[in-house]
Amino acid sequence: MKHSYLDYAMSVIVGRALPDVRDGLKPVHRRILYAMHQLGMTPDKPHRKSAHIVGEVMAKFHPHGDMAIYDALVRMAQDFSSRYPLVDGHGNFGSVDGDSPAAMRYTEARMSRITAEMMADLEKNTVDFKPNYDESTKEPVVLPARIPNLLINGSAGIAVGMATNIPPHNLGEVIDGVIMLIDQPEAAPDDLMRVVKGPDFPTGGKIMGRDGIRAAYRTGRGSIQVRAQAGIEKISGGKSAIIIHELPFMVNKARLIEKIADLVKEKKIDGITDLRDESDRRGMRVVVELRRDAKPHIVLNHLYKHTQMQDTFGVIMLALVHGRPQVLNLHQMLEHYLEHQKDVVTRRTRFDLERAEARAHIVEGLRIALDHIDEVINTIRSSRTVENARDALMQKFALSQKQSEAILEMRLQKLTGLERDKLEAEYRELQERIAYLRGVLADEKKVLGIIKAELTEIKHKFADPRRTIISTEKTEFDDEDLIAEEEVVITVTNQGYIKRLPLNTYHAQRRGGRGVAAMGTKEKDFVRHLFITGTHHYFLFFTNLGKVYRLKVHEIPEASRQARGTPVINLLYIGQDEKITAVIPVREFVEGQYLFMATRRGIVKKTELKQFDTSRRDGIIAIKLDENDELVEVKLTGGREEIFLGTKKGLAIRFPEQDVNAYGRASRGVKGIALTGDDVVVSMDLASPGSSVLAVTANGYGKQTPAEEYRLQSRGGRGIINIKKTPRNGPVVALQVIGPEDEIMMISAEGIMIRMKAAEISTVGRNAQGVTLMRLDEGDQLVAVARVNSNED
Repeated sequence: MKHSYLDYAMSVIVGRALPDVRDGLKPVHRRILYAMHQLGMTPDKPHRKSAHIVGEVMAKFHPHGDMAIYDALVRMAQDFSSRYPLVDGHGNFGSVDGDSPAAMRYTEARMSRITAEMMADLEKNTVDFKPNYDESTKEPVVLPARIPNLLINGSAGIAVGMATNIPPHNLGEVIDGVIMLIDQPEAAPDDLMRVVKGPDFPTGGKIMGRDGIRAAYRTGRGSIQVRAQAGIEKISGGKSAIIIHELPFMVNKARLIEKIADLVKEKKIDGITDLRDESDRRGMRVVVELRRDAKPHIVLNHLYKHTQMQDTFGVIMLALVHGRPQVLNLHQMLEHYLEHQKDVVTRRTRFDLERAEARAHIVEGLRIALDHIDEVINTIRSSRTVENARDALMQKFALSQKQSEAILEMRLQKLTGLERDKLEAEYRELQERIAYLRGVLADEKKVLGIIKAELTEIKHKFADPRRTIISTEKTEFDDEDLIAEEEVVITVTNQGYIKRLPLNTYHAQRRGGRGVAAMGTKEKDFVRHLFITGTHHYFLFFTNLGKVYRLKVHEIPEASRQARGTPVINLLYIGQDEKITAVIPVREFVEGQYLFMATRRGIVKKTELKQFDTSRRDGIIAIKLDENDELVEVKLTGGREEIFLGTKKGLAIRFPEQDVNAYGRASRGVKGIALTGDDVVVSMDLASPGSSVLAVTANGYGKQTPAEEYRLQSRGGRGIINIKKTPRNGPVVALQVIGPEDEIMMISAEGIMIRMKAAEISTVGRNAQGVTLMRLDEGDQLVAVARVNSNED
């Protein structure tokens, strides 16, 4: 039993379950492709019945069950199983829902275009052949495989006592890796990872972090976390829905939906009201509708935790090397493939050289015959038999048997001058080709150059963009290297939509202009905040409830000027009752900088910036708020600024920042201004030398007043008049400290935006009502103001 089981185990390991490192194929797949090649099922020929292929394979090469062969054929044709399908299927070949393919008598198949590269030069003695199972014919031991199939399509198999699970990769990246290995033979896996970024699954998805990729590429074993690609959308009735667009590799969509439904029934996931599959031929779309009070990110996290929306791909890069199973790292895999290609190109070159030399030998004989044509003709005419003529020619002109036979078979048309010229030209070309082929065989660098050129050509023909995103959340590589640093406009609407636009989308206009349509807003929605920042900055989102969330500016999706943008809840783990009230850019969290906060009730607080350096996605406390109070504004300071607070009723106070001590994040703060009646703080800004204070009201009026007219007071006072508030100009919307070179951007509730120079705004005293800055349609109001710093530094 021991002896027999060992024989069986080796048979499974070598002859069934594991791929060869050279062509990445198991025997059954190799036999299917070779049978299709023999049957002439090339990509330019019509499809033929799958049953025909299965029958051919079973009869000649693979003495196993027909369903085993058909299943292997089907998998090579499924675009959700193979990154680059080797079989072009016609008919029902199954689905990502786990639907079975139609019977082999109904489906049709042929080789795909990329498979031609797997079979290239097979007839040129590039690989060894072995007898088939009954020795009635021969089959290739391995295919020439001009493409690195093992990595681009991956492989999975369970042998006896071992298993392989190699993920698919992007063709362009793997070819770049092979070329790097040609140029730098000592390149380590870490070097190769600069071009081979990671697995690229046919179903897309998102790889969480690079640690698993690094482990797999360095050791041949690793664990990769793959998540579904899902977004959060607003739907009718004020509800949200989670939309699933892509799933992890090999996850069955129908079973996933059943699992989610079971979790809802068992009350393991709360907040889901409806679940439906809206997928069609244009792509996957699974809609998970949520209750109005459900927190979408919390539900999504539960789905990641309890379902295969987050799955683990255990990488075991095990393949047969010279018939022995071996776990390989990335360098070894590419190296073995490269060695195979060197062998294929060398054998092909040797084959072409032998053919060229054989033809040159014949042409040399024909040239001798043409030089002595009269003697040749006389010799042939005087010979009694063909054999006599052949021997006589060999003896008289020192020819070989093949040369003599070629002369005897030569047609009379070869005697013409034109044909003689052609023969001479062919001889010269053959000599050049022989010299080139001998040069290739004598120089490994030339062999590598040929491989490099062929791989580059294949990359141009078949490479496509990466489908699987590799998350940078856990990576040590800085993605800012790939993103241009530029100033951008960020807008946030009242209903929580955010978008990023290049600053040059808007051009400067004169005072009193109509403005530019900034975005298409939903009915009753309006733009509430507008900010100018840089793409390399962090974005700190402060909410009315006193929490802060962190995001990189470039992570905010860019949109067109008319687009509504992306829901903030799609980017942040923000609560249902929270609204963004303050946003500031931060380059880095350093010593000596502070965040100065002001609330609606006039409370102010100063906290060291470094206390906010956290990567928690669900936010942290920024300030402890009193009941019925809200956070209004936050500014980044150096600890020695002068603070301006402006109120809705047109009052303002200016006091030194040193009046406020630094407090911890969870503290309340101190009084900044004493408010009367229903007055509230609407804005906070920082004074600067030679600056003016811009006051803007809801009805489009505004003015600027020199900052010197606002005397320095102690914090906690009632303040002084900032702008005269009347029914004509309306309540104050914003107080903004501006310089003479600044430009101002204003936006209305209807989404109309205007940009103007500060110098165009009238400078008057504190007690004035202001002038028209923006003409508004009836019912429209100004809602936000932002400063554009035009200083080129």
